[in-house]
Amino acid sequence: MTNPTVIQTSLDPEEGAAGAGRRPSIAARIGAMGQNRIGALLLLGTTLAAIIWANVSLASYQTFWQTHLMVGIGDLHLDFTLHALVNDALMAVFFFTVGLEVRREFAIGELTSWSRALVPVAAAIAGLVVPALLFVLIARGSGNEQAWGAVISSDTAFLVGALALIGPRVPGRLRVFLLALAVVDDIGALSIIALVYTEHFTPLPLLIAAAGLAGVYFTRYLPSGRGPVYASLAIVVWLAFLASGVHPTLAGVAIALLVPVYRPNRSDVERALELARTFRQSPNTEYARAAANSLRESISINERLQSAYAPYVAYVILPLFALANAGVVLNPEVLAGAAGSTLTWGVVVGLVVGKLLGVFGSSALLRRLRIGELGAGLTLDRVLGGAAVCGIGFTISLFIVDLAIDDELAQNEARVGVLAASVIAFVLATIIFRISDAVRPDDDSGQTLARPVDPARDHVLGNPYAPYTIVEYGDFQCGFCLKASGSILEVRDVLGDRLRYVWRHAPLVQIHPNALAAAEATEAAAAQGGFFDFARALFDDQDNQRPSDIVRIADDLGLDLERFEKDLISAEVTGRVRDDMLDAEAMNITAVPTLFINGRRHTGPYDARSLLRALTNATDTPVVRTLEE
Repeated sequence: MTNPTVIQTSLDPEEGAAGAGRRPSIAARIGAMGQNRIGALLLLGTTLAAIIWANVSLASYQTFWQTHLMVGIGDLHLDFTLHALVNDALMAVFFFTVGLEVRREFAIGELTSWSRALVPVAAAIAGLVVPALLFVLIARGSGNEQAWGAVISSDTAFLVGALALIGPRVPGRLRVFLLALAVVDDIGALSIIALVYTEHFTPLPLLIAAAGLAGVYFTRYLPSGRGPVYASLAIVVWLAFLASGVHPTLAGVAIALLVPVYRPNRSDVERALELARTFRQSPNTEYARAAANSLRESISINERLQSAYAPYVAYVILPLFALANAGVVLNPEVLAGAAGSTLTWGVVVGLVVGKLLGVFGSSALLRRLRIGELGAGLTLDRVLGGAAVCGIGFTISLFIVDLAIDDELAQNEARVGVLAASVIAFVLATIIFRISDAVRPDDDSGQTLARPVDPARDHVLGNPYAPYTIVEYGDFQCGFCLKASGSILEVRDVLGDRLRYVWRHAPLVQIHPNALAAAEATEAAAAQGGFFDFARALFDDQDNQRPSDIVRIADDLGLDLERFEKDLISAEVTGRVRDDMLDAEAMNITAVPTLFINGRRHTGPYDARSLLRALTNATDTPVVRTLEE
């Protein structure tokens, strides 16, 4: 039988940096922009289009978005304007994707561990409270103090897009921090919309919504046909929220929080592989359908829906929202009025200064108190840049302006404030990131081990407090890593307890398809004290690292299989591997193995003699001669 594992040639660690310096083609650059960056550019483009349209012909802009649409049968009908269709219906899909992300982060993501989530959660809460206080303080007496909700939330889409456009050279750790922060930020904003900006409340329809939500929860137990059921119940719940007076977009969040999320388990993956092999041997429509369904079902509905809806949200819904809501008249009279409006300045100061003080101040304070952890490579200057980016409060800010303010002139002043704050925050973040990168020259980037060795955390072979240290970043499908590990073991034979060998994960997932799963498997084995034994077994058979092979290795090593499989899909294991990968990114590790000798990056051969010589140079202690002896 043909081996299903496909392994390409590993990148040589000496050639990785050289390859990284090649100039990519225009097509490659466009392809590398990614959905977040393209979505942010579209959002920016439609915002500018809305402003131009409103200033060229305000009457046509308003007339278009006030066009009525009527849908119904008999006496049952819905009457919407195009503006309401975008804000009440399409934005429910946006908030649905936000809810899916919230659900995922709490189930298997960054917010599963309180110790890991402490700093971004505290920063998010401070980033909600401080802007609101500054807004109320500045806008006091204007009659629009109730619009404080417009300054509390960062725009996740713009935040991620801006980070991709202007972020630091190594944005990975900062991106994880800001996404965790954005999830908590979204929860706070959505809660405030529900509790503060619901005016006419009718409780009876919510009973129907509750029944529909219960149906959404139990739909997961249907053997098939779940998609149409989810869709039908979602419409019922949305209509019930609309009838109750609670803003119908919150129906999207409520539904999303009940959609199941989980990591693929071994049995589902194995079944999908078996069906795929069956289809390969006997290709027909029945086996093709079975294989496709099995592959789809192995991924949680939460992640499938995020993947399915994300392009529509990024490329259609959010640009339409900007087009429908960002049409601000910017003539001299309006700008002069906004310049003297405490409402406008309340929005600007709340978003730009409030977010900066709240997010950065709380993060710096927790770091000063040694509470929580920012992670390797995430320095306070980069957190400062991230805090500045949080001042881009576009989508939900405009959304709440429409809910909280009735007067059209005041709405215009508030929108001017939102747009001005977003531009200021973007420019300020750009300046901070450029200065941050400038003080860290490229030639020193990644030359020092970003995270010091911690015997309580790291996988250490040998005396945990030995005077000599070799840290290897690698993956278990890399032939070069196998050779390097062999050389390091030769060095251990020479130095004995004077050397500690530390393994950290840097799986090349684009080249080695099973490397990430193998890394997670070693972490599951580590929970039972079998990390290095499992790692050696993976190195011994690099061509066979399918899920069944991983479980077979665990069985051969005498591990508790039930516990092993449970740990294999746990958030702790995923987070542990991701931490190492983010550390590797922070040090610009683009090829494996990458070795650090006593905390400094090793360049050159990694045979035993060269490693001993490097240890000598790092410590000024002669150790090479012991290999000859």
